[in-house]
Amino acid sequence: MRVVALAGGVGGAKLASGLQAVVGADLTVIVNTGDDLERHGLLVSADHDTVMYTLAGIANRDLGWGIEGETWNASDQLARYGEETWFRLGDRDLATHVARTARLARGERLTDISLQLQRSLGVVATILPMTDGPVRTQIRSDEGWLEFQEYFVHRHQEPTVRAVRFEGADAARPTPEIEAAFAAADVIAIAPSNPIVSIGPILSVGGMRACVRDARQRGTRVVAVSPIIGGRALKGPADRMLVSMGHESSPLGVAWIYRDLVDVFVYDETDDPALGPRIAALGMRAEQAPTIMTDDQSKAALARRVIDEALREPTATH
Repeated sequence: MRVVALAGGVGGAKLASGLQAVVGADLTVIVNTGDDLERHGLLVSADHDTVMYTLAGIANRDLGWGIEGETWNASDQLARYGEETWFRLGDRDLATHVARTARLARGERLTDISLQLQRSLGVVATILPMTDGPVRTQIRSDEGWLEFQEYFVHRHQEPTVRAVRFEGADAARPTPEIEAAFAAADVIAIAPSNPIVSIGPILSVGGMRACVRDARQRGTRVVAVSPIIGGRALKGPADRMLVSMGHESSPLGVAWIYRDLVDVFVYDETDDPALGPRIAALGMRAEQAPTIMTDDQSKAALARRVIDEALREPTATH
């Protein structure tokens, strides 16, 4: 069962972990790189590394990002030298960025580097950057345009988001590895990540939506999981961002964003069942399930449900 998952951030990493537990090496995760940034001369791929550390079993489970048992000696020393450290890099995490940047300087592709790092950590699944070229998410607030991590980390997501753009996305293209993964996919899963700034950058890459559409035409079904439960995001600013950009902060609001790409939309069992017919009116089947992932068992359970819903006959009654 070959599964392609689109993911970014902690929610994406959790579902990817469950999918890896279920299908192992038959999982390919296409990860958002719009959050990438340069710190202290190093390329930091925040979402990729969150997914990689999670699938390697070394992520900090309390934070959802970073490495368990991390130390901060380098960051503390940088602060003594007067360097900005609002985006703190742990000592072992720093090694990832040093290796990545050095290999990029030697002319290696970001995809190849990412695969090498994953193999070194024993990751069973495949994690692919959404493109090899630079794409950067930018947020427009009442102060003007901000780099994503300036908004997300330095400003603690406080500015109201008025618009989002993905600089470099038009020139970017899916890699051959991504095209091959879509061509072979039995199931495509859109993780419960922020639909605007985690999944949005992936779908903004030139040709990415065409890859999804082509897979659907071959009979591959796309299942999306809502990151909004009871009108709120479990983590991050997705709920506030949806509202400030003119969407409803609900599973319906998320489904509307995915209305031209998704066959099945899964939202939490605690949400209003009356949302189901409204979501179905957008052209997708709506299903309710437990979507809060608190441990390995609940991650794997949601992963199995996503796959089951993808394979269910579309003529089934609900």
